Amino acid sequence: MKVKDGIIGLIVGDALGVPVEFTSRHEREKDPVTDMREYGTYNQPKGTWSDDSSMTIATVASIVNKNGIDYDDIMNEFINWAVRDEYTNSRSGTFDMGNTTRQSLENYYNGTPALESGGRGERDNGNGSLMRILPLAYIKDIDYDTVEAVSSLTHAHEISRTACALYVEIAKSMIENDLEISEHIKLACDKIKEHYKGSEVLEKFERIFSNDLDDVRGRSFVVGSLECVIHCLLNTDRYRDAVLKAVNFGEDTDTTAAICGGLAGIYYGYDSIPNEWVNSINRIDEVESLCEEYEEFCDNV
Repeated sequence: MKVKDGIIGLIVGDALGVPVEFTSRHEREKDPVTDMREYGTYNQPKGTWSDDSSMTIATVASIVNKNGIDYDDIMNEFINWAVRDEYTNSRSGTFDMGNTTRQSLENYYNGTPALESGGRGERDNGNGSLMRILPLAYIKDIDYDTVEAVSSLTHAHEISRTACALYVEIAKSMIENDLEISEHIKLACDKIKEHYKGSEVLEKFERIFSNDLDDVRGRSFVVGSLECVIHCLLNTDRYRDAVLKAVNFGEDTDTTAAICGGLAGIYYGYDSIPNEWVNSINRIDEVESLCEEYEEFCDNV
């Protein structure tokens, strides 16, 4: 089941990073994460997921419930998470919401149309839409306009929209083709360069296009996050090592590992994810059931 591969891979990566979010790379070099931890940054039990997983699960739930993509319904599910603690498994409810996401949800709650709610400024290019965009990769014939629109619910700047399109294209290649990781990335990059030909925003992705990724960081800037994730995938050969490498870059550890874990889960498969990590996550059985429903939806589109 490819849906479970990626979604559970994302959630496990997220949970690995939660306890050490905002710690530096130097701290992680002195005390590297090697297993699922507890407490730490947010004082949460082992296996707690954050906004990355909550918004991904909310997206899947909305598409399943509406039998398709409904932008207003997705936003309403995001608000159910933000205000009513839906789609969380933490003991203290919702935590760790990005500023651009928060403002976008406030905009929508106060009457702004869904597709006009997202941040459009240069500074609104955190990784808050990239971290939740993976479900769209499973929809047959998903188009870039739809991917960009789902990003725009919270992150509407062209850089964020393009990053989401590239990520979805990599994931789709992994779902559909039997290739090496480097080949998936090249294929996706070639498609993005062709589709957005002539756009100045492509300059932001040049390090990815040219595989110039020796010096990366686990930062929250959307392109920087994607650079770090691709570096981790290209320099490891199993799920465990990829997500731990992502976490141990420090900084935005949960999101970097979630984004990485989604792709690593698809590429290596659900069975590659350590059972003890999956079993440490409260409510994971509910998520797996939702993945089955989403798989059925995607098969019938």
